[in-house]
Parts: sequence; C-alpha cells; structure tokens
Amino acid sequence: MTRTFQAIIWDFGGVFTSSPFEAFNRYEAASGLPVDFIRTVNSINPLENAWAKLEQSQVDAEGFDELFRIEAQALGHDVRGRDILGLLSGSLRPRVVHALKVCKTKGKVGCITNNAPIGKGASMTSDDAKAKELAAVFDQFDHLIESSKLGIRKPDPRIYALMCEALDVDPKACVYLDDLGINLKPARDMGMATIKVTGEEQLLTDLEAVTGYALR
Repeated sequence: MTRTFQAIIWDFGGVFTSSPFEAFNRYEAASGLPVDFIRTVNSINPLENAWAKLEQSQVDAEGFDELFRIEAQALGHDVRGRDILGLLSGSLRPRVVHALKVCKTKGKVGCITNNAPIGKGASMTSDDAKAKELAAVFDQFDHLIESSKLGIRKPDPRIYALMCEALDVDPKACVYLDDLGINLKPARDMGMATIKVTGEEQLLTDLEAVTGYALR
C-alpha cells in the first residue's frame, strides 16, 4: 500500500537535469584522467573541501579554481576548478518536469539544491536561454532552498528541517529525491521516504511506486 504524503521534496542537478557525473566522465576521458577522478576529489573531506566551500559561498569561482587544483594535484593530476564549473549544468529532463507538475496537484513541492554562486540564477548556467528554461522549473516549487544563499548545504540535517518548516509539513509525510546517497541519509533519519535517483526512468518508476501517482 502507498502512503499519503504532504510534500515531495526534490534535489535539482542530476534529478531534473542530466547528471553532472556524466559530464565529469566525458571530461576525464578527453583529458586522460582516471574514471571518476573528479568525484574522488570531491569525496575527500566532503564537509570542508573546495566543493563544500563553494556551495556555501565561502569562496568564489576564482577561489574554488585554485583550491580544487591543489586537491587534484594531491591525488596526482593537475585539474583546474574552473574547468569543472563549466560541467555543472546538465540538460533538462522534460518527463521529470511533468512529474513535478503532477505532484504539485497532489500536495506541496520543494527543492533543496546544493549550488554555487556562479552563472545566472539557481541553475548555475551562463547560457541565457538555458537559464530561462531552468528558472521556469524553479518557479514551480512552493519553496526553494539554495545552499549558496543559505550558507549551509546537504547533508546538514538543518537544511531538511528548514524545508519542512517552510512547507509546514511533517517530515514523516514527505518523499525526498536525490542522486547522492549521502544526502538521502539525513532525510531518511527524519522519517522521510527517500529515493536515490540513478536515471530518469528509474526516478519515475520509483516515485510512482512510493506515491501511487500516475506520472506518465
């Protein structure tokens, strides 16, 4: 039996857009880097590394560029952070946007995104047309939390609590979707149903199974 939910709470990158990990892998292949090297750099000291500082606006793009390079060099390869920033904004998944619209008819919808103070708006893209397209999706949420504006980021439990407070919902009556397992754990500990997103079709299938909503 499916549960009744008050809200569906979403991550953005890798959920509504194609995963930046795919872009990372293409960059690695073109640059002669080991597969998943960029993810490895980002996974070391994940609460205080260059990536964490950027997503909390503790450094700007220039500062990230140098800090990431130092971290990459420590692992044996010279990679500039500015190259990585250009890989962050993926292509939109229209079927997931449709699913959001369906969920919005059933209850509240929120978005918690770890993003950086770069590009145009929450999407981090520098392309005007793409920024406008993604802004139209962000506008559909009842509440949006951006780590770069708040100064805290997932997986800090406070960010999930703030979303529930803003939506005025019980965490136990929420679904949370994210493409990173580390970001799902705090939501799950609060009582949320969680879905790890590995792809568009899987997302739709799992969200339909959890909620009972017809998303396609």
